[in-house]
Amino acid sequence: MNARAKRLFEEARKRNPDLKMPSETAPAPELSDEDLALIKQGVGDKSSRSGGQTAGDGSAADGPREQIGSVVTYFEAKGFGFLRPDDGGRDVFFHVSRLAEGDPTTLKAGTRLHYELGMDRTGKLAASSVRIAPPAES
Repeated sequence: MNARAKRLFEEARKRNPDLKMPSETAPAPELSDEDLALIKQGVGDKSSRSGGQTAGDGSAADGPREQIGSVVTYFEAKGFGFLRPDDGGRDVFFHVSRLAEGDPTTLKAGTRLHYELGMDRTGKLAASSVRIAPPAES
């Protein structure tokens, strides 16, 4: 606790004499498996969405894993849109400049895309190496 926090605590104690001093070394709460699963889904942990592999699972990550998704929205005039991964999760931003294969005029809602997860220029999650999927064989 820094000096300012101690001063504020002492002022609060004058108004409420029963107030207890917070312990400096509060024990860390035990987290259940459900709590840990929720934490993994949070914004700080992108390993499950970026194709990263943990060292303990026996497989090495040689690089980004290609994923498949569908265009949700595409703003042709602005050159960007969002796609929804087939394996679930949040929609992913993509920019037409990351289109490696295919004609950008075919980017419409429902268009199937192959992509890798990467970062945009601001450090947010975005699709890279975007390719328009070939039409499904009937």
